[in-house]
Amino acid sequence: MHDQTHQTPPDPRLLKNRSRLGHKIRYALTHPQRVVPHLRRAARNARLRLRHGGDHVAYYRAVMASDTARSPEAAVGGQPSHARWLALGQMQYDYLVEHGLRPEDRMLEIGCGNLRAGWRFIEHLEPGHYYGIDISPDILIEAKKTLVRYGLQRKMPYLTPVDNLKLDFLPDSWFTVVHAHSVFSHSPLEIIDECLAHVGRVLAPGGFFDFTFDRTEGREHQVLGEDFYYRTETLVRLAEKHGLAAHFMDDWERLPHGQSKLRLTHPATA
Repeated sequence: MHDQTHQTPPDPRLLKNRSRLGHKIRYALTHPQRVVPHLRRAARNARLRLRHGGDHVAYYRAVMASDTARSPEAAVGGQPSHARWLALGQMQYDYLVEHGLRPEDRMLEIGCGNLRAGWRFIEHLEPGHYYGIDISPDILIEAKKTLVRYGLQRKMPYLTPVDNLKLDFLPDSWFTVVHAHSVFSHSPLEIIDECLAHVGRVLAPGGFFDFTFDRTEGREHQVLGEDFYYRTETLVRLAEKHGLAAHFMDDWERLPHGQSKLRLTHPATA
């Protein structure tokens, strides 16, 4: 079983198609100060896409390297503000603790970044119970700095760069909690499909996989090869294809974050 219904009418913002020319023109007219930065980012992304061909992981790794060089905190969605970085990490941590994260859990964080939320998870969990992976070696160097800043060496977390989401180097049925924040919002569907095809193998019986995504109630689309917008039912069907049950986390919608959240479990524990 899964829960993918929404009782309230769609937010008008969920019907926007940000890839359409009309939307871009209206946005430019109402936010003229953002036009030049947007054009610069579009030009940079076009160069990086050309350089890496059709390899989205290599392309986005280059995007992260560029963003991290300017601001590690902004690179993971915190804007160039340490306060915002802290607030977003606290929100993720509080939500997960309220929804079942225990110190004895074994946690895999996909797209751990520079440990915006991860350092709090590491502090909460027993030593050796946190495993963070990311496609960006640059951001993982910043993650190590975060560990030092908060004095978490004794917790012995694992931090590993990856070049795909097959998770083939990780053990079967090991992780009781898997977490991916702002990962699928930057991923084409084939990358999400790859992850969902393999995450069930590493997810322990009774465990759960929480991930956020940019939700649309209109046409699915992407912007600049960076931001991908999906309908809930698309991801629910994809999870079901790989033998996982999906539950829409309605209470996450009340928090000050623009993405939505699904929780996946093995059907026997749904």
